Amino acid sequence: MKVVRKSCLAIVLLAAVPLGVQAVELGQVPPRVELQGNLGGRLDGSPWRSDELQGKVHVLFYVDPDEKDTNNEASEALDREKFPAEKFQSVAVINMAATWMPNFAISLALEDKQKRYPRTLYVRDDKRVLVEAWKIADDSSNVLAFDKEGKLIFRKDGKLSAEDIQRLIQAVKEHLH
Repeated sequence: MKVVRKSCLAIVLLAAVPLGVQAVELGQVPPRVELQGNLGGRLDGSPWRSDELQGKVHVLFYVDPDEKDTNNEASEALDREKFPAEKFQSVAVINMAATWMPNFAISLALEDKQKRYPRTLYVRDDKRVLVEAWKIADDSSNVLAFDKEGKLIFRKDGKLSAEDIQRLIQAVKEHLH
C-alpha cells in the first residue's frame, strides 16, 4: 500500500510541475529579473535588470561558456546589418554556473570581448537566474529577441539554422520602426 501511495504522490507532483513551469512565450514580456551581487550583473559589477530590454529592439544571447561559439553565425549576421545604435542593442548574458571554467578566466575573456564588441552589453548570470525565471535551456546557447516594449518576438534554444538567422533578422527589422 505504501508503494502505491508513493507512486500516486509522485504522479500528482509530476503532473503539477508543468502548471508552474512555463517558458516565456512570443508576444509576452518575461518576468522581471535582476542580476546583482552574488547573482551576477554587468562586468563592472553594477546590476542588470531585464526591464532594460525596453526602448530599443534587443537581441539577447544567453550562453553557456562551453557553447560560446554555437551561434557566432547569428551574431555576425546581426553585426553585418549595422542596425542603428539608437534603435538596437545586443546583450550577451553568460551562464557562469553552466561551466567548469573558473569565473575569473571567463570574466577576463568577457572583458576582452567587450572591448572588441563595444555595442554588445556583457552580463554575468552566476546562479542560472534566467534559466529558472524564463525557463530557457541550461548548458546551451539561446537567442531571444525583444521589441521596444520588451515583448518576446523571437526565441530559439540551441544552434540557429540559416533559416532561423533570417527569421531573427527579419523580426528585428520589422520592429525597428
